[in-house]
Amino acid sequence: MIRYYLLVMGLFLALGLIPKSHRLMNALAAGNGLLHLIMSCVALLVLDLPGRLGESLYLDHLNLYVELITALGFSAAAFYSRGYTDSLMEAGELDPKNLKTFYLAFNLLLVTATVALFSDNLALFWIFAELTTVCAAMLVAILSARENIDAALKYVFIVSGAMLFAFLGLIFLFTLSEQALGEGTLDWTELAVHASEFSPALLLASFTFMFIGFGAKAGVAPFHTWLPDAYARAPSVSAILSGLMQNLGIYGIIRIYALLRETGAAPQASSILIAAGIFSIALASFSMFQQRNLKRLIAFSSVEHMGLLLIGIGIGTPLALFWVLFYMLVHVLVKETLLFSAGILHRQYRSNMREDMKDVFKLQPRAAWGLILGSIAIIGMPPFPLFPAKLFILLESAEISPYLTLAVLMMLILAAASFANFLLKAFSKVTNERENEKEEHSHTTGTPAGLGGTVKESSAGKTGNEKSRLPGQYLVREGMRAPAVFMLALALALGFYFPDSLRDLLDAIILELGYV
Repeated sequence: MIRYYLLVMGLFLALGLIPKSHRLMNALAAGNGLLHLIMSCVALLVLDLPGRLGESLYLDHLNLYVELITALGFSAAAFYSRGYTDSLMEAGELDPKNLKTFYLAFNLLLVTATVALFSDNLALFWIFAELTTVCAAMLVAILSARENIDAALKYVFIVSGAMLFAFLGLIFLFTLSEQALGEGTLDWTELAVHASEFSPALLLASFTFMFIGFGAKAGVAPFHTWLPDAYARAPSVSAILSGLMQNLGIYGIIRIYALLRETGAAPQASSILIAAGIFSIALASFSMFQQRNLKRLIAFSSVEHMGLLLIGIGIGTPLALFWVLFYMLVHVLVKETLLFSAGILHRQYRSNMREDMKDVFKLQPRAAWGLILGSIAIIGMPPFPLFPAKLFILLESAEISPYLTLAVLMMLILAAASFANFLLKAFSKVTNERENEKEEHSHTTGTPAGLGGTVKESSAGKTGNEKSRLPGQYLVREGMRAPAVFMLALALALGFYFPDSLRDLLDAIILELGYV
């Protein structure tokens, strides 16, 4: 079955290399995301889960749920990327000759992630998870800048190096299964049935090695160092890194923890997850407070949220896992809102630094409000749905230790203060009259007006929007605002209404993983 899927997707990817029109290439990418989104929804509604598709593919509620989140985030990023990449090409930051390579890697990333999620065999999961690293690195390095190549190489070296430890963990696990069953296997379904027969000490060693690999994929500390550079240097793909790559790592951690949850190694594994989660939150919170780069601030916020997810997984109760799963969905919705809005400000000021941002409400008011509302949502303020997710994970942590809850709460408050500090300093700066006259003069003469300046253009053939824009204002391209509005609106809707279908889906995941 996996061969047929790869064959069909290979033909689709080859088709994407034919058109020369950017509009058509982008339409194919958006269609790829929507196709996977529809297929996930149909599978959840129609198929009798869990079940197999051929020898290698295994479908259950968990991998279909993560695939649905992945396809949703990918589709939104595809719609956003058209205007963003047009802007990059006009600025000379993206070579038009590399556009087909960009969309090839863009589409291939979703295909490899899909195969990884639906693989019943852990070795196959590891191979395709590694292929997603290569595809994501191509997207980071696609821009014509040395810093992007450095960020891509750093990403590959850190994540692939950590995934070698995960490979060692797989060898341990295969050996354990061979000793217990007489024949080695790396199939999720077989391992889940016989995990209680394995040696707890060796199973814990296997878990530890695999946690290093999947933790690096998720961007948890201390394996997070690739994440800030990738977020800061990547184009619109930084949204995919949040929506796809990090959730893929968390998915792997949920799976391997579920294997040993009912064994003697469970308490030690839980301690590893909680300790790594606390460390991630602490490091991210203190790093965020001193950040002056907007995308790096958002990147460290992702490290913080991955840390809280690790704590929820490590607590190991059905209620904690329920809200961890819900958290994975909402985090993608809100984080993409932040990254899409940050991308518009980057095109406006040609910088992510807060000292370069001024007159934000005058030049890009919608992007400014997107960042403000997204920041309110990401720190977990009501009525946004991260509030109940954080609340119930913290309440469950209090059952382990109230001091743990207090420490995590204080660090979350520091992270929230970091967003408030950044936004106040970045959005409160306005241009005085002398600077404004200078920018107007540079606009009319066609010379760059600082970081927010424009290049020379004739008045003939301008659209109504171009004629009405302010001096030095970046004209936001078609399709760049809609994905941010849609993702934020969907997150807000989940804050007011929790669908019964979503609750049933999360309950089914918990049941299949053996938590109930």
